[in-house]
Amino acid sequence: MLGAWRAAPRLRLRARFGVASGWARSAASEANSRRPAEESRQDSQYRDTVLLPHSRFAAQLPGRLQPDTELETQQKSGFLELYSWQRQRKAKQEFCLHDGPPYANGDPHILKDIANRFHMMRGYKVHYVPGWDCHGLPIELKALSEVKGAENLSPVEIRQKAKEFAERAIEKQKAAFIRWGIMADWANCYRTFDPKYEANQLRVFHKMYDKGFIYQDYKPVFWSPSAKTALAEAELEYNEQHVSRSVYMKFPLLKPPPKLASVIGVDLADGSCAHPTIPGRVSPLLPANHVTMTKGTGLVHTAPAHGMEDYNVASHHQLPTECLVDESGHFTEAAGPELKNKSVLEEGNEAVIKMLQAAGSLLKEEKYVHSYPYDWRTKKPMIIRASKQWFVNTANVKATAQEALKKVKIIPTSAVNRMLEMLDRRTFWCISRQRCWGVPIPVFYQKDTGESLINSETIADVIKIVEQQGTDAWWTLPVEQLLSKEAVAKAGGHDVLDYVKGQDVLDIWFDSGTSWAHVLEGAEQRADVYLEGKDQLGGWFQSSLLTSVATRKKAPYKTLVVHGFTLGEKGEKMSKSIGNVVDPDVVINGGDDHTKDPPYGADVLRWWVAESNVFTEVLIGPVVLNAARDDINKLRNTLRFMLGNMAGFNPETDSIPPSEMYIVDQYMLHLLQDYGSKVTEAHKEYDYSKVVRLLQAFCSRNLSNFYFSIIKDRLYCEEEKDPKRRSCQTVLAEALDVVVRSFAPILPHLAEEVFQHLPYRKDSEGVFRTGWINASSGWKKPGIEEAIEGACAMRDSFLGSISGKNALEYEVIIVIEPGLLFELMEALQAEESSRVSQLNEIMMASQTTLLSEIPKETPADANIVKGNFLINLEGYKME
Repeated sequence: MLGAWRAAPRLRLRARFGVASGWARSAASEANSRRPAEESRQDSQYRDTVLLPHSRFAAQLPGRLQPDTELETQQKSGFLELYSWQRQRKAKQEFCLHDGPPYANGDPHILKDIANRFHMMRGYKVHYVPGWDCHGLPIELKALSEVKGAENLSPVEIRQKAKEFAERAIEKQKAAFIRWGIMADWANCYRTFDPKYEANQLRVFHKMYDKGFIYQDYKPVFWSPSAKTALAEAELEYNEQHVSRSVYMKFPLLKPPPKLASVIGVDLADGSCAHPTIPGRVSPLLPANHVTMTKGTGLVHTAPAHGMEDYNVASHHQLPTECLVDESGHFTEAAGPELKNKSVLEEGNEAVIKMLQAAGSLLKEEKYVHSYPYDWRTKKPMIIRASKQWFVNTANVKATAQEALKKVKIIPTSAVNRMLEMLDRRTFWCISRQRCWGVPIPVFYQKDTGESLINSETIADVIKIVEQQGTDAWWTLPVEQLLSKEAVAKAGGHDVLDYVKGQDVLDIWFDSGTSWAHVLEGAEQRADVYLEGKDQLGGWFQSSLLTSVATRKKAPYKTLVVHGFTLGEKGEKMSKSIGNVVDPDVVINGGDDHTKDPPYGADVLRWWVAESNVFTEVLIGPVVLNAARDDINKLRNTLRFMLGNMAGFNPETDSIPPSEMYIVDQYMLHLLQDYGSKVTEAHKEYDYSKVVRLLQAFCSRNLSNFYFSIIKDRLYCEEEKDPKRRSCQTVLAEALDVVVRSFAPILPHLAEEVFQHLPYRKDSEGVFRTGWINASSGWKKPGIEEAIEGACAMRDSFLGSISGKNALEYEVIIVIEPGLLFELMEALQAEESSRVSQLNEIMMASQTTLLSEIPKETPADANIVKGNFLINLEGYKME
C-alpha cells in the first residue's frame, strides 16, 4: 500500500549576529579586528583545538607527476603480476573476453580491461589473451615501403620482411598497452603467424571444405588493381564523391521483337542488337530484375565478367563470361590493339568513348558523381573483375548463423538488426587473395590441365607440416614434400611432379575469424564476450560467426559489445592528412612541447573512454581531455577529504555499529548501498558512461555537497575518540571503500594510489586482490530516507532564504503540524531546542527549535518560509 501525508513545515528565522557555535564563533567575529601577527597566533591557537584533516594524498598531480606516479603505482601494486595471480586462485566461474586481432588501437583495449577488472574483482577467473592480426596487405605494403627494389623480392623474402615488421609493431603496441594498465596474459599472446595458430586455422578450413561450404569458382569479384588482389566487401570503403564517365550509346537493332509497337520492357526479350564497336558481334536483349526506370533509360549494357548482377543474368542464359581486364586493372590483348594495356579506370575509359564516337554510336557522355567502392588500404578505386577464386557458400550457412545470432546478447540492441541484415545480404564470401603474406590455401594444380587437387588427405598432410614449420614451408619446401604419392594416386594422378602449389592465401578475415579455434579453451570453446568497433559487424564478428556455425553450428560468443568510432573534437573524422589524429602515447606522456601537448597520464585516457557513450561516436581533443582531467581532480579532492579525516581511525577496532550511529550516518549507508547496487548493474551492462555519471552524482551531491558539509563540526570539534565522531568516520571508511572499488576498473592507478594512502591499511594487498563492493543489505532503510530527506527539504528552504550568508549566524524555528513528519523530525531532535542535535547538524544553524504549533510571539525581523514535503511510505521502516 502506498500512502502519502502532506505537511507544511514553517521555518522562522531570526538573525543573531555574533552568535555561533564553539571555536568558530570567536574566529569569525574577531578576525577582522586582529593585526596580522596576532591573527596568526590566534589561528594557531584555534588550530590546536580542532582535528583538521591530514593526508599525504595529493589533491592534484600536475605536469609529469601524473604519469610518473602511475608508473610508481604500477610497480608497487604489481600490475604485471595481477593476471597470473588471478589465474592461479580458486574461482567458481571463469569469464572469457576474447581479444580480437583486427584492432591495434587503444579504445577497445581499455574497454576490455574495464570489463576484465570488474569481473576479476567479483571473483571470476578472467581469461584474456591479447592477439594480433599479423598477415595481410596492410603489413605487407608497409614492410615493402621500407625496402628498395621491393618488386624484385621473392615470396619468401617478402614474407620475412613482413614478419619482421609485424614483430616490431607488436612489441611497440604491447609496451603501450602495458603502460595503459591493461591486465592480460602478456607472456602468452597469440599472433596469427604462429605455426599452431596457422595449423588450427587450416583445420577449420578443412572442416568447412569437407562439409561443402568452401568451393572454387570463376565469377566476378571486387578487385583492387592497386593491390592486385580480390577483396571481400568488408574490406571496402565508399567514396561518395567518385566521378565516373557515364555514356548513352546506340545498339543498332538486328532482330526486332515481335511486339515492338505500345511496347514495354519485357516485350524486348529475345531481340538482338549489333555491338556498337565490334563489327559482326551480336548483343542479345535479355530481361533482368535489377534494371529499372528509376535511373537511365531502362536499357543497360551488361558485362558478365564485371558485375555481380550481370554475371547472374549471363549465367541464367548460359552466356560466356569473358574477362578482358588483367590483375593490374588494364585491358588485355583480347580487348584489341586500341585498348590493350590501357587502365580501365583512366585512359582506357577515354579510349572507349573515342571508339564509340568514331563508330557513331555515342549519343551522350557526362560526368556522374556517385558512391563508389575503394580499397580501404590503398585508398584507390576498385573494379569488378571475373577471376577464379575460392569462396565460402554463405547462402547455405547464413540461416543457421542468423538463428545462432538471435541467441546472442548484443549491446547495444540497435546493432542486432544491422548484423542480421548484413548476413542476409551476403550470398558468398571470397576467401582467396593473390598475395604471399598469409596462410596458403592448401591446393595443388595439375600443370597441364589446371585442375585442382584438394581433399582431406592433402589438407591433413599440409596441416602436419605447418604445425611444425609454419606456413613458410609452403614456399620453401618442394612439392614432393608437401604432396604425398598416395594422395596423388587416390585422386587418379600419376606423378607428384605433375602438380604445382597454389599461390593464393586466405583472406585475413578468415585468419581472424578462426581465432576462436586457437584461443578459446574448454570443450565449448565459447567466449563470454567479444568487444570491438561497429565496423566488425561485417568483419570479425561476422567471420567468426560464419566459421563457427559452419563447423559446429553455434556462435563462438555469448555476448557482443559494439562501440562507435573516435572522432575529432568537432565531430570530424580523424585523418593524418588533416593532422587531427590523437596519439594515445602523447596523451599519456605528453608531446615534445608540454604547453601544447601536456602529459595527462593513462587514467585520464581511461576516464575519457569510460565517460564517453561508447555505443555511439565519441569525441577527443584538448578540450575533452582537459575536462576529463578536471573531473578526476574533483574526484581526488573528494577522496582526499575522506582520507584526511580518517587519521587515527581503524575500522577493525573503532567502527560504530549502524544501530548506534547518528541517523544521518545511517542514511549515508542507505545511499551507499543503493549506489553500490546501481553501479554494479551498470558495470554488468558494460555501460561505463553510466558508471561515471553515478559516481560523479554520488560524490558531488551526496558526499561533497551534503554529507561532508554537515559532519565537519563532528569531525573537527568532537574529541578524537568520541562515538559521534567515530560514527561518521565509520561511514567515511565505508564510503571510501565502496567509491574506490566502484571506479577501480576504470581508474586502476588512482584506486591503488588511494589504497597506498589508507592510514589503517599498512601492507595492504591493494584494491584488485581484495574483491568488489561489499555493501551490506542491512544498510538499506527507507524510513531513514524519509526522515533525512524531510529535514533536507527544510534545510534547503532555510539556506535558500539566506542565500550567501552564514547559516551559523541564525537560529531556526521549525513548526510542523502534528503527524508523521513531526515524528520523523523528533527522531532527529528529542528536545524542543538544541545546538547539538542531529537535526541542527543537518540544518547547519546556530540552534534549531522544533514546535508543533506557531508561537504566540514572532520577532519583527523574522524571515518566514513555508513549504510542503511528500512522504512516501513504500517500504517504510523506522527504528
